[in-house]
Amino acid sequence: MKIEQFEDKGLAHYSYAILSECAREIVLVDPARDPQPYYDFAQQHDAKIVCVLETHPHADFVSSHLEIAQKTGAVIRVSKLLGAEYAHEAFDEGDSFTVGKLTFRALNTPGHSPDSVSTVLSREGQDVAVFTGDTLLIGDVGRPDLREKAGNLTAKREELAKQLYHSTREKLMTLADDVLVYPAHGAGSLCSKATNSANSSTIGAEKAGNYALRPQSEEAFVKELLADQPFIPKYFGYNVGLNKAGAPAYAPSLAKVPRLAAGAALAPGVVVVDTRPEAEFKQGHAAGAINIQQGGKFETWLGSVVGATEPFYLLAADEATLTDLIQKTAKIGYEPLIKGALVGTPSTKETMPEMDVEAFRKHPENYTIVDIRNASEVKAEPLFAGAINLPLPELRERVGEIPAGKPVVVHCAGGYRSAVGSSIVAPALPGTEVLDLGEAVKSFQKADAAH
Repeated sequence: MKIEQFEDKGLAHYSYAILSECAREIVLVDPARDPQPYYDFAQQHDAKIVCVLETHPHADFVSSHLEIAQKTGAVIRVSKLLGAEYAHEAFDEGDSFTVGKLTFRALNTPGHSPDSVSTVLSREGQDVAVFTGDTLLIGDVGRPDLREKAGNLTAKREELAKQLYHSTREKLMTLADDVLVYPAHGAGSLCSKATNSANSSTIGAEKAGNYALRPQSEEAFVKELLADQPFIPKYFGYNVGLNKAGAPAYAPSLAKVPRLAAGAALAPGVVVVDTRPEAEFKQGHAAGAINIQQGGKFETWLGSVVGATEPFYLLAADEATLTDLIQKTAKIGYEPLIKGALVGTPSTKETMPEMDVEAFRKHPENYTIVDIRNASEVKAEPLFAGAINLPLPELRERVGEIPAGKPVVVHCAGGYRSAVGSSIVAPALPGTEVLDLGEAVKSFQKADAAH
C-alpha cells in the first residue's frame, strides 16, 4: 500500500492517491482541478484509477472528479445527501468497498457541511488512516458557516456546529489513537481558522492537542467555533454548486479562454484585473483596473473581490505569467468569466501617487485611514486610531462609505491587499488623493510593538 499526498500551496489543499500495490489500482480522494498529476502517478506505478472519493462538495476549489471518471471509467463515490448531478455510487455510513487488500468504509461526519463523509482506510482488518475532508483538520475543525445558502442541503451555522461536535466525538475520536489523519486542507485555507502547518497527524495527537477536541460542552464548542471565523469569499457558494454538478474538463476549458493582442481595445464597463507588480501598475494603468498581483494567494483574492457571475479581463506582465494565472483562475472555476486575457495594459492613462510615509507618520490626523484587514485582524492588532475598517472582500460594495475631503491612506497587514484596495478606492473617489501604505505598514507594526 502507498498513500501519496498532493499539495496545492495556493489554496492549502491536500488530495490523495491510495495505491493497492497488489491490485495495481488507485483510489483518489478530493482531487484538484488539474487531473494530470493523478494520471502521472498512475502511469508511474503502472496502475489504474478505479475510484474517486469526494468528502463533500468543496467550496474553495473545483474538483476534477467528473473529468477523471469520464476518462478512466473510475467510479465516483459521494454521500447520497450531496445530491450529485453526475453518475455516482452512494457512499454513506454502512457502505464500504475493497481494492486489493484495502477496505474503505464511510462515516457520515456532518458539521463542516451537511453531506460530509470521512473515509476510514483499513488493511487486512486493521484501521490505518482516515480521510477527513474538512471535518477534522490538523489542530482544528472545518468552519460550519459555508452552507447556509449553498448546496443540495443547507443548514444554519449553529446547527452545523452542533453536528460537528457530535461527528468529532462520536465518530472520529472513537478511532484508534494510531490511525493517521489526512485532511483536505491545511494552514492558510479559508475553510477553517487552522494555523498548524503539519500535513498529517494521528487521532491520538489530535485528541491531545486539537483545541476543538478537548472536553467541553456542546454549547461551549459552538460558541468558540463560531467566533472570529474568516470571511467567506464570493466564489465559495459558486464552487459548491459547480462541484455538485461536476466541472467541465480542465484543459479544454483553458483552451476556450480568449487571448487578446497586446493593446487590444477593452469593452467599457467590464472589470479589468491587472496582475502586474504594484509599482508598475501605479505608473500607468487602464481606468478602473483592479490590481490583484500575481502571488501565492491570487486565486483566493480574485474570488473574493470579483463576483462569481462577473465577466472580467485578465492582464499580466508576460505570457508565462498570463498562462499561470489562467490556470490559477481555473482552480476556482472562474475561467469562463475571462472575457479576454492579454499581456500588458491597453492604457497607461491612470496613475497613482507615491506615498510620503514620513509626512503621514508625522501627521496621520491629516488623512482618512482605511484599514482593509478582516475585522478579527483589526481586533487583534489595531494600528491606527480612528481608521475606517472596510475588509477587502467588502470594499467594492462599501467604498461609498469613505468620506472625501482629505487624502485617503489604504493599508492592510503586509502590502499585498492594500495594492488591491487602493486600486478599488481611487476610481471611486475622483478628485481625492488615494495613497497605498504598502509594505511600509510593517514599520508601524514594529513601532506599535515597541511601545
